[in-house]
Amino acid sequence: MEKSLHIDADKCTGCLQCELACSFENDGVFNPSKSRIKVFEFEHGRHTVPYTCTQCAEAWCMQACPVDAIVLNLATGAKDVLSDRCVGCKVCTIACPFGTINYDKDSGKVVKCDLCGGNPACAAACPTEAITFIDSDSTGYDRMRQWAGQTGTIVSV
Repeated sequence: MEKSLHIDADKCTGCLQCELACSFENDGVFNPSKSRIKVFEFEHGRHTVPYTCTQCAEAWCMQACPVDAIVLNLATGAKDVLSDRCVGCKVCTIACPFGTINYDKDSGKVVKCDLCGGNPACAAACPTEAITFIDSDSTGYDRMRQWAGQTGTIVSV
C-alpha cells in the first residue's frame, strides 16, 4: 500500500517542529532553512500551513531533469533526488508548479522531500497530527477537487 503525507492545516499551530525534525533527519542540524517542509504564515500568523512536495503523479520535476537525477522510489512512491547525478542546474525548481524543490547552496544540488525513506520525520514530530502519513487513497486530487467544489474555487476547463 502506497502512503503519502496528509496535511490538515486546521490542526497546525505553527510550532515548526516539522521543520526542525526534517532538517535534523536530513542534515543532522536543527535549522529550518535546511528543511524540506516549510510552514507558511497567513494573516500575520493567524493561520499556518505546513507545505512540502506532494510527490505528484505528473512529476514535472522528474520529467524536466536533463540528467535524470530525479527518480521514482518504488518502495516509498517518493520522487527522490540522486545527489550523485544532480548537476545543480535548477531546471526542476522551475518545472515544479508548487515550489517545493529547493537549491542547497552548500552542496550545489537540489533537495526535496523524499518521505524520509518511508518514515517521515515531520509527521512523527508533529504534536497535533496536522501532518500524518496515511494511505494514498485517502489523499490526492479527488479530495482537492471535492474541497475546491465546496469552496467555489473549482474552475471547469
